[in-house]
Amino acid sequence: MPFSLHQGDALRVLSTLPDDCVDSVITDPPYNSGGRTAKERTSRSAKQKYTSADAQHTLPDFTGENMDQRSYGFWLTQIMTEAHRLTKTGGTALLFTDWRQLPITTDAIQAAGWLWRGVLAWHKPQARPQKGRFTQNCEFIVWASKGPIDGSRNPVYLPGLYSASQPSGSKRQHITQKPVEVMRELVKISPEGGTVLDFCAGSGSTGVAALMEGRDFIGVEKTEHYAGIAADRLTETVRQTLTQDDVVLTA
Repeated sequence: MPFSLHQGDALRVLSTLPDDCVDSVITDPPYNSGGRTAKERTSRSAKQKYTSADAQHTLPDFTGENMDQRSYGFWLTQIMTEAHRLTKTGGTALLFTDWRQLPITTDAIQAAGWLWRGVLAWHKPQARPQKGRFTQNCEFIVWASKGPIDGSRNPVYLPGLYSASQPSGSKRQHITQKPVEVMRELVKISPEGGTVLDFCAGSGSTGVAALMEGRDFIGVEKTEHYAGIAADRLTETVRQTLTQDDVVLTA
């Protein structure tokens, strides 16, 4: 199978994987943003933070959303240090974040040993306008490499700005789900036939994009419900992308 999916704690699972087994780490960690007070940080769930009050959304919550900024930075440094060990020299890391956590994310990724390369932007066309204010219609992607990048190994020219709306209706299977069309562009930073790691896999969008673009995938998801959804989506993507050449008939 071109993918493996692990249900469990990300740091614990990553510690069991061998050195230099992935080409790119592309992940959407819990942002731990939005709490102006200690009460808001500790009492509001992910669902309350990332869905509107009138949405009546039935998607389950996920854990890891109640850290303060210092603890978030410490956790992210720990796990990105482990991800650094797993990544081949010249490989890359892409981490989603919002404006509040952008500074601590760039600090953590460098403290973990990565070479910070810049910040990409994901523009969300349907973001809600705010009277008297600028619309908060962008999230960001901090990207870095493990040492120098050899452009001849993966000669792609990728944009730094992506525009797409978050999936909605029946297509939205996770509270903070990212658009597959954006993820398909991002996974191209991994060379063809390479392996992409997402240790906060959610409903599996990174893996779906990786498989569609001819990359292998390693995913880790802590929440059992979302791990099940990711497994179904990844399996269905493999089924849809199989060609006759991929199937060997035996007597």
